[in-house]
Amino acid sequence: MPEGEIGRSVRRREDLRFLTGAGRYVMDVAMPGALHGVALRSPHAHARILGIDTAAALAMPGIHLVLTHADLLTEGIGPLPCPAVVATVAPIIVPPRDALAADRVRYVGEAVAFVVAETAAQARDAAEAILVEYETLPAVVESRAALAPGAPQLWPQAPGNAAFRFERGDKAAVEAAFAVAAHVVELELINNRVHAAPIEPRAAVARWDGARFDLMFSGQGVHGIRRQLAQDVFQLPEETFRLHCPDVGGGFGLKNFLFPEYVALLLAARRLGRAVVWTADYTEDFQAAVHARDLRGRARLALDAEGRFLALHADLAADMGAYCSSHGPACPTNSVSTAIGGVYAIPSIRLEVTGAFTNTAPVDAYRGAGKPEANYLTERLVEAAARQLALDPVELRRRNLITAFPYRSALGMLMDTGRFAANLSELEALADRSGFAARRAEGEARGLLRGLGIACFLETSRGAPHEWAAVRFADDGMVELCLGTQSNGQGHETSFPQFAAAHLGLPAERFRLVQADTDTIPFGNGHGGARSLHVGGTALVMAMEAVLEKARPIAAHLLQAAPEALDYAGGRFRVHGTERSVALEAVAEAARDPANLPEGTAPGLDAEAKNLSELVTFPSGAHCAEVEIDPETGQVTLLRYQAVDDYGRLINPLLTAGQVQGGLAQGIGQALLEEVAYEPGSGQLLSASFMDYCVPRAADLPPLEIAFGELPTASNPLGVKGSGQAGAIGAPQTVVAAVLDALAPLGIGHLDMPLTAERVWRAIQAATPQ
Repeated sequence: MPEGEIGRSVRRREDLRFLTGAGRYVMDVAMPGALHGVALRSPHAHARILGIDTAAALAMPGIHLVLTHADLLTEGIGPLPCPAVVATVAPIIVPPRDALAADRVRYVGEAVAFVVAETAAQARDAAEAILVEYETLPAVVESRAALAPGAPQLWPQAPGNAAFRFERGDKAAVEAAFAVAAHVVELELINNRVHAAPIEPRAAVARWDGARFDLMFSGQGVHGIRRQLAQDVFQLPEETFRLHCPDVGGGFGLKNFLFPEYVALLLAARRLGRAVVWTADYTEDFQAAVHARDLRGRARLALDAEGRFLALHADLAADMGAYCSSHGPACPTNSVSTAIGGVYAIPSIRLEVTGAFTNTAPVDAYRGAGKPEANYLTERLVEAAARQLALDPVELRRRNLITAFPYRSALGMLMDTGRFAANLSELEALADRSGFAARRAEGEARGLLRGLGIACFLETSRGAPHEWAAVRFADDGMVELCLGTQSNGQGHETSFPQFAAAHLGLPAERFRLVQADTDTIPFGNGHGGARSLHVGGTALVMAMEAVLEKARPIAAHLLQAAPEALDYAGGRFRVHGTERSVALEAVAEAARDPANLPEGTAPGLDAEAKNLSELVTFPSGAHCAEVEIDPETGQVTLLRYQAVDDYGRLINPLLTAGQVQGGLAQGIGQALLEEVAYEPGSGQLLSASFMDYCVPRAADLPPLEIAFGELPTASNPLGVKGSGQAGAIGAPQTVVAAVLDALAPLGIGHLDMPLTAERVWRAIQAATPQ
């Protein structure tokens, strides 16, 4: 394919409007005459609803409507679905999740009523006037406690609070390997619950024109949510709904899902015949959006006498929260199974996962969605094995890396390429590992503990399979790139025109991205799973090839030559061996007039394509973190962070680096700072705002040094591998390894994330003779 712009670092064209306040987000769209919605939320983690009295609220000024579960029944509104497909031992138990709670609430923040008023202030005041009589019930907020005998029961159809049991891998082979192993390493691990915390909270505007719904919202995909609303909730044809998104202020997975508030908004708009606006405040998002990770349990690694990996076994409890959210059951099961074992040749792997219902907000996908958990578990075992066997941790990794491709993992993933050994070797040089001893000694002289951690990661990138794209020649002279995938901060307005320019030979400025509207995009799977470029980009390449195929006979007709005599390069068709040529734009203009066309040729060059590929790509990398710890306070300072990553062919290295750095910040945040915390017993959310939930600030991060090793994949015509999730996958185990390396002289071999100053200080106090 023509090179052109590919591989050139170009600043994002969309940043100018974002940085100058010209971005257009949901709450920037003027809605004259719109009403405002506010949800009344449960203050209890678990309680029966004995009665709801809305009379006082309805009598207040400006109040138009108060919806409760009774209204959902009257309107025939169904529960929110859980479309995740997981091959569990028995069918997944999916309790009904109504948009407004029926006879019981099951987590703090669950919506009980929805108030619509002339102003948001009036709606909030009325919500406070609703009288709800509750009978509080015992609550359980941790997965293993929920699965224990005698735990409070959330659902009668889920005895023991078990949502599902997932098993994958050859049990007999794994047990046989452990039976003959020279060494066995075992860890109890917690992958802490976190919140995506996008800068723009969830927001939406619903309208009803008498025949169709219109939902504008801050989301990462429109077609899947429309399908769920139509088929499952409202039981109406999909054409009854238009869903669309303006600019989106971050999603990270959280905005991929259908939320109860969207249902209430649409119902209110239909009841009142007016637009209804709703936006969450940050506390509402902490309480009632979705959380992520929260996977805990036991993991074992078997090794032979030479330190070769023989088998890996994990038996885990996955917290689902109070309900099975859209993709929630797939994250700790399907997704973990694709990446467990990481970059290592492990002959036998066994994964067992029990899903647990707890009195907490639902858990669903967040940047990586199962792959961070899988890599964290694998790398923590490898690091522990190196310490147990007194081996250099890099040498142990190198001894077990996958080096021959194609390679099929023990759980069935077929990897076509990988530069795992090269990543690790190049990282050692980049991180100046040989100079670490001197840096450690310098830190010790200042009374500080210094540690260096190296870890690897393997991403299995695809997300939802299949994608659609089209190329349309607009009347204003622009070429529209219409995509079923969707940007929510990645820079698609720059990267897609960049490789379209390379393919069609037109300036990148001639292309306009069209996305996120079910009325203009007939099919799409949105963004998630780092899928946009290799799945959506492939569809766009197919559509561009279809454009050129349609253009060739028209160009030949204009040039009075045979189609096979034409070459195409630099945006022009040229008769081979001559100076006779015609630009693609001229062909597009001529194609509008049937009089200019060969007989039997349809007017126009517009073309579309659907990419039905289900192939996965395998981004990978090796990362290094260096930390200092003040033993007097437990404060961890991240001093240096380096990465050598392979994302296949790079369309725009600058954008790739930005994506990786953003993911690293979130992975570092999980390792050191972030934790969604519920109070045992009461089930109260203790981290319901940014006063209590600590995301990393600029001061918490050193320069993030990223080097790329480009090994293209043959799984797509661009040769690309997804980069959007990788930083969040690679960082947690790397930072934890560095902290444990710093604490190793004190005999501290294990800590769970987040490694806050208090947690590290307590470990130091427990390890230090008093």
